[in-house]
Amino acid sequence: MTEGNMENGRFAVSTWSLHRLLGAVYPYSPDPDKSAARKEPYGPGRSSLTEIPAQLANRGIGRLEICSFHLPSLDRAYLAEMRAALQDADILAQTLLVEDGDPSHPDTGQRDIRWIAGWIEIAQALGAKNMRVIAGKQAPTAGNLERAADHLGWLAKQADNSGVRVVTENWFELLASPKQTNWLLDALQDKVGLNGDLGNWPAPEKYAGLCDIMRRAELCHAKADFNGSGLNSVDYRKCLEACRSAGYSGPYTLIYDSPFFADEWDGILLEKAFIEDFHQEKQRAAG
Repeated sequence: MTEGNMENGRFAVSTWSLHRLLGAVYPYSPDPDKSAARKEPYGPGRSSLTEIPAQLANRGIGRLEICSFHLPSLDRAYLAEMRAALQDADILAQTLLVEDGDPSHPDTGQRDIRWIAGWIEIAQALGAKNMRVIAGKQAPTAGNLERAADHLGWLAKQADNSGVRVVTENWFELLASPKQTNWLLDALQDKVGLNGDLGNWPAPEKYAGLCDIMRRAELCHAKADFNGSGLNSVDYRKCLEACRSAGYSGPYTLIYDSPFFADEWDGILLEKAFIEDFHQEKQRAAG
């Protein structure tokens, strides 16, 4: 699949990649003892969330993923304003990323999954096609995996007829290897999709692991590793090779999380160029 035959192109950016540009976060949580009040761990920021769609369009990127903690308000009026900004810039709301909750927890899993379900309506209001949720943060025991599967299956039913696809990610201890990831997806019988993340598992085992799970992925968080010399091209290429070997043909969400560039857009666009060059090279080799 090429960028030209995928709606709004093959590249997305997550607001996770724009921490410093956006500044403030609003850490919504199912824990009633935690506050969602505005915090500025990255400073006050230089841009509002509603300005990001136009900035994406100016850089030739057609898709956006929104972290829940970057929404300054959950009021219907604000969500409508954000959706209008996306539509005005012709940006597809690819995914709402729900950044808290633990469906695998033996004590609070039911509370958390009900809280997560409340975000379906928010994803709808934003026009998001997908909603990425955490499968679980507990150890990958049979009981914890079964609990997560039950809760995620219930969540998928809540999303029926909403136009929002629930996906999860190879993230946290519950899904720390292909074995658990595949078990969970098998148990859910395609009711929940996979957002494969290239940066969540450690090298060198991760390349074979990615090759295993990316055959099932609908989305991909294409996070590059940056070191003192810049983008780790060896690691990034191996990750992309794993995706290619697995037959992955979906969009790439550019995840930049490094202080290497003062301007986060520089890191994001470097990742984009690397992926484009990789695929062009493969296409030339294929004749």
